Amino acid sequence: MEDRYRISDPQVLKAVAHPLRARLLGLLRADGPATASELGRKVAESSGSTSYHLRELFRHGFIEEDPDRRDGRERRWRARHRYTSWNSRELYGTAEGREAVRVLRLRQADHLARAIEEFDEGEWAPEWVEAAGMSDHVHELPPAALAEFAARAEELLAELAARHAGEPEARQVYIWVGGFPRKREEEA
Repeated sequence: MEDRYRISDPQVLKAVAHPLRARLLGLLRADGPATASELGRKVAESSGSTSYHLRELFRHGFIEEDPDRRDGRERRWRARHRYTSWNSRELYGTAEGREAVRVLRLRQADHLARAIEEFDEGEWAPEWVEAAGMSDHVHELPPAALAEFAARAEELLAELAARHAGEPEARQVYIWVGGFPRKREEEA
């Protein structure tokens, strides 16, 4: 699997902004290869609907057929990349690009909300309950410092994932890193 799919075409970004496509791609990344029927059961959709959206993800380069795990009756699909990224400034050059970025950011927020709702402290060991959670910070930073924070957070996560790979207690963990400038009251 390649590390990152960098998108510069608003049409490609718009294709993955569809809520079901974003969810299917997320499942393929997190759970590994699957058929349209398997994914349909996970998302409570028909295999016809998931097949259509998987073909759209394939057409735009997000997924591919899994040659290692063939199913005689159905295609098995796998994600081609661990992450999807884009340059917001570049895409903001068109109304279509601005809309695609806005929709994808809202999808990310929806995914965050769903993960929080699904986290049931009673199902996890105390160590997980203590480690899980969110915090919010407000600091004065220039754009370059915010970009550096995001890059260093990504580097730290890669280092920690490599160091703890294969540990018995390790689980997939949702991690969001984001930062947006805040309008001051006098600017509002």
